[in-house]
Amino acid sequence: MNFVSIDFETAKYSRESACSVGLVKYTDGKETDTYYSLIRPPELYIRPDFTEIHGLTVDDVKDAPAFADIWDSAIKPFIGDLPLAAHNAPFDMGVLWAVLEWYELEIPSLQYFCTCIMARRTWPGLKSYSLTSLAKNFGIVYNAHNALDDAKTCGKLVLMSAEKFNGANIAELLPAVGMEMSVLV
Repeated sequence: MNFVSIDFETAKYSRESACSVGLVKYTDGKETDTYYSLIRPPELYIRPDFTEIHGLTVDDVKDAPAFADIWDSAIKPFIGDLPLAAHNAPFDMGVLWAVLEWYELEIPSLQYFCTCIMARRTWPGLKSYSLTSLAKNFGIVYNAHNALDDAKTCGKLVLMSAEKFNGANIAELLPAVGMEMSVLV
């Protein structure tokens, strides 16, 4: 069970406005490494209603690196060739695509899957499949909307699903829940 869970927080509705990223690496089904960074968005502005959600302000990110400054040196090597897991993957993969495009960086062919879809298929009939609702349902205590904590919670859901379906790796787990890997490019 080798994968990296990822989560972004944004400064506003536009996807290139990433203001933090959290990554958690899982090797043989165990958390083996984490990476977290604040990100200075292209426009130094954070919507007040977004600050209410994730707690980040312009003062928090004004001296943070731009995404382009951490992609090649930290994020890309952290991911390596592992598949990515994200809760509501279209959002997080959309943010990744948008920041890569904004900074005119090469968009790699990354594989990914969505833990929200995985949760719907693993535990049908729940009232909500939001990350906070799933965490509460399964007794996972975490700081919601902190990118690193969200990524850790997302990873825990993958491991719980794998346990339910006796999936030894992602290649076994995805078909067991009726899913296929998606590709960023």
